Amino acid sequence: MEARVRALKYKASEKRQTSTFTKAIIKKKIFNLLKNLFRYLFIIGMSYVLLYPILFLISNAFRDKVDLLDPSVVWIPKHFSIESFKLANEILGYANSMKNTLVILIPSVIIQTFVCMMVGYGFARFRFKEREILFGILLFTIIVPMQTIIVPLYVKFRHFDFFYIGRLIGIFTGKPLTINLLDTPWTFYILNAFGMGIRSSLYIFIFRQFFRNMPVELEEAAKIDGCGPFATFLRVMVPNATGAIITVMLFTIVWHWNDYYLSAMFFTDNLPLSVMLTILNERMNLLNNLVNANDIYLLRSSVLEAGCLMVILPLIVIYIIGQRYFTESIERTGIVG
Repeated sequence: MEARVRALKYKASEKRQTSTFTKAIIKKKIFNLLKNLFRYLFIIGMSYVLLYPILFLISNAFRDKVDLLDPSVVWIPKHFSIESFKLANEILGYANSMKNTLVILIPSVIIQTFVCMMVGYGFARFRFKEREILFGILLFTIIVPMQTIIVPLYVKFRHFDFFYIGRLIGIFTGKPLTINLLDTPWTFYILNAFGMGIRSSLYIFIFRQFFRNMPVELEEAAKIDGCGPFATFLRVMVPNATGAIITVMLFTIVWHWNDYYLSAMFFTDNLPLSVMLTILNERMNLLNNLVNANDIYLLRSSVLEAGCLMVILPLIVIYIIGQRYFTESIERTGIVG
């Protein structure tokens, strides 16, 4: 009898435990379901916010004049047309503007990446008395806008005198020898070569954080093999800094591609795409003011969106190709953590 009672109690206890365990599993499943639902809703919402401008550009850029006046056309045009792209291409001078942009961009990216990498390595590995003060000044330049020094920069490039050699020549000739570097890509090359390019201080900070996290034993082994500081930097540190190099190069490409302020100040004829896009807007506004018609206003909107799409398309292609490498390099640099 006692054994039967004991067995009944054991079964009842087992049922209670099973019921409690089942309830816990159900609660965990409901929690995971709600968590995944919230995650998907958040991702879908953020994707809509980020992709909406691009989808809007694509939708309006390919519309015909009839669709621009048709209120029933919301996203998908009824009549596809590339007239807006043709007009935008003509006003932008796309091929010539693209050439001017690449002439500025490619050497600037190479020069700025190498110089910032070398300076970042110096701050990370070499110890000297003024290191912390100089690095503090470097961090301060991150928040100082370029507008504060644009006037002396403009004057310097208008009457460029490399290390005052022209003034020394002027002592003997009676007239200082200066060079006008405005409207040439050398304005960007020189700024990048001296660590004063667009966002150079940020890139130096990224490289400094990256090199600080690298083991010192690599440099010690190179020193034993007879490498000096510069040879160690080129042969050992640079090949191991691929992640930071990709990150900085992609950032440099984007900021130089989108730069308007310096390009508008230093260039008057050989204008890059970022400046020509503003000129496209001004010319379409002028056309709208002269004609003052609704269809011209709608055409202006379509042409501007086609122009914006033509300007950002190369960056989108670059991001699609290098997205995986960019994500991996971001995780390995000092930006995260």
